[in-house]
Amino acid sequence: MIVLPPDPAALGLRDPRYAPRRLTIDRRPDGSILLHNPTPLTGVFADALAPIAHWAGLASDRPWLAERSGDGWRIVTYGEGWERVRVLAGGLAGLGLARGVPLLILARNGVDHALVAFAAMSLGVPIAAVSPQYGLAGADLTRLAHAVELIGPGAVMVDDPAAFAAALDSDVLAGLPVIGLRGGRPGAAMLDDLLRSPSLDVRPAPTDIAKLLLTSGSTGKPKAVICLQRAVATTAAQVAGCFDDPEPPVVVNQAPWSHSLGANAILQMITHRGGTLYIDAGQPVAGRHLETVRNLREIAPTYHNMVPAGWDLLAGELERDADLARTFFSRVRLLQYGGAALGQSTCDRIQAVARATVGEGISFSSGYGATETGPTATNVHWPNLTMGLMGLPVPETTVKLAPTQGRLEFRVKGPQICAGYYRNPEATAAAFDDEGFYILGDAARCVDPGRLELGLVFDGRLSENFKLSNGTFVNAGALRVAAVSAIGGAAADAIVCGEGYGGVGLLIFLNAPFCAGLSAAEIRDAVREGLVRYNAGASGGSGRVDKALVLDGAPDAPSGEITDKGYINQTLARSRRRADIARLFADPAGPEVIGIQA
Repeated sequence: MIVLPPDPAALGLRDPRYAPRRLTIDRRPDGSILLHNPTPLTGVFADALAPIAHWAGLASDRPWLAERSGDGWRIVTYGEGWERVRVLAGGLAGLGLARGVPLLILARNGVDHALVAFAAMSLGVPIAAVSPQYGLAGADLTRLAHAVELIGPGAVMVDDPAAFAAALDSDVLAGLPVIGLRGGRPGAAMLDDLLRSPSLDVRPAPTDIAKLLLTSGSTGKPKAVICLQRAVATTAAQVAGCFDDPEPPVVVNQAPWSHSLGANAILQMITHRGGTLYIDAGQPVAGRHLETVRNLREIAPTYHNMVPAGWDLLAGELERDADLARTFFSRVRLLQYGGAALGQSTCDRIQAVARATVGEGISFSSGYGATETGPTATNVHWPNLTMGLMGLPVPETTVKLAPTQGRLEFRVKGPQICAGYYRNPEATAAAFDDEGFYILGDAARCVDPGRLELGLVFDGRLSENFKLSNGTFVNAGALRVAAVSAIGGAAADAIVCGEGYGGVGLLIFLNAPFCAGLSAAEIRDAVREGLVRYNAGASGGSGRVDKALVLDGAPDAPSGEITDKGYINQTLARSRRRADIARLFADPAGPEVIGIQA
């Protein structure tokens, strides 16, 4: 077994309080590699509700959840939260919510959303939060219809019945009892009434379904992932086991609870550790990110996690606002990104502000996984400033690297892995190999094949890759990350194109705040020069970029082109943007196409 203690001083970093890195390695004759983290798990709660009761007993007055209320914050302590969860459990039971029958949730993150969700889970009622975009005014209700057919809910909860009126009045949700958090609707059970119910102190079984979370749909229509109570509780303990840090975290976070990053890696992890979550209503989109900035001016986090689009926007704000930087860096010990890859240039910019502000860098890392893996299968649990790493397995987790299509396919087994797909035994059977490892469909490579303890690097999603007309295979995921990073702050993201063509092209989405002061010519030069730098280090025909086209606007979230987590669904985006791809590869090329000569 390899054991490596953390050494933040070697990189000039503030101590992130990691526990030692532990790893065992098994190289098999067939070329596959098994990586296992033998760190024993401690303090695992029996279910998702248990940590609320635990901290209500030990630290009743400690803030648990907070959300904006005018110029201040509405704060619910662990004691208050546990009391309200039990009262709401009584109210939900009175409505007839039945054990094992899901509650569909169409609501943004919020204190009351969390309280009702935990109350439902206490009854053994699985919660199924889906993106509010599915049911807001003007939404294409086919996605909501698919979710309802998939889940088969017994009731639906909305934060504001007026905002979801069209969906509630549609055939999609016809006949379902409605629970509303504010406002009103004839026949709906409103939160204020539920809070007058008699308290009911019940607990789910570890084998009860806690949550049904929809997959992103990047490989087809979304499926409903079964998250058992014990798996939700265990994944929080696994993340906690990567640290030697008894201090409860303080976090400002916007990740939606309709995805496992926000629901499990943030909300459940913070609750497990007795921490405080300030619910951020900002979004990682230019303009809408200013609510996040407002919150971070007031609340100094000890840990901060955002999708790459959010970090790109925050980097510029930190560079411009010294007061924001002083508050943000005053006590933060760890920065983390998830949902997609972050360019090295963004990390470097943030580190420069940190060192100028507090005289030391802040460890910046990521993890890797999927809805089906809890979400955390691996993470970087050592001091780090290198972007693009997947890390190593979290405690009591085994990763199998299986040779596939000339690369190493990533598979994983551990107590946090889902129990399969709800009401879909065929998809469940296909998701696991003959040893019980969950198959993610992604590839990984080793930072150094001779030193596996240095971690893994994402090597592309197998389903998003394609071939050029000459048969050359394009690793779209790895190419996109490296090319966007080489361009630097001007590019927010890119769609990798070229299937059936003779070379690779990029459709570029600009980083609007960064480019606000640049002319069109300066933007084109920044893109061209960055891609020339990228090509200089690329190897083989599939690694080079021949041309690029800058797109107007941002990825289209309502269509699913960009998910709530902020990453681009490459396959869907290429399908939607066929006209742009045709312009990119037109012969002769139009003046808007940027040719990359070297």
